[in-house]
Amino acid sequence: MIRILIAEDMHMIRGALVALLSREHDMVVVAELDRGDQVLDEITRTRPDIVLLDIDMPGLDGLSVAALVAERVPDTPVLILTGLSQPGYLLRALQAHVRGFVVKDAPAQTLADSIRRVVAGERVIDTDLVAAALETGSSPLTTREADVIRAAETGISTEDIATTLFLSPATVRNYLSNAITKVGGRNRIDAIRIARNAGWL
Repeated sequence: MIRILIAEDMHMIRGALVALLSREHDMVVVAELDRGDQVLDEITRTRPDIVLLDIDMPGLDGLSVAALVAERVPDTPVLILTGLSQPGYLLRALQAHVRGFVVKDAPAQTLADSIRRVVAGERVIDTDLVAAALETGSSPLTTREADVIRAAETGISTEDIATTLFLSPATVRNYLSNAITKVGGRNRIDAIRIARNAGWL
């Protein structure tokens, strides 16, 4: 029996996943969570054979959780299940040693088959997404530039970004300017849109 831990913050989707996977003769859901920062403790408690993670969760996002799982419990494979099919997310997922990446609009049987394949040691990733990721490439932004762009996305001023990130306003302006140039944006709003759509944030 394949033991599954599901971390998905949308209650209806999580309930549907539990119901769907519970119908499979060889699968059992041993834990369901709505926060990323609870996953490692729950892995220790329930010992799942595989962890299904959404990317966008409170507490800790799915890609950060996946990296921690790979570091601390490397024998537990992670499959990302997401509605966010941007190529940049796939590249970040691969860097986090994720074993599978399935978009939520895939057919239901695809998920069950993907779980079996990942538990068997395979890597399962949509080929169209791989092609798009290779075409898009990895993020041109440094970690600090991405931090500044994320902060700018909330609409706060340069001074507030500086306070939040413990930087000087001049440094924030430099990071913003560099980020806008690197992603090919016309201004900060355009740069945020480009980076977000590419999955670089």
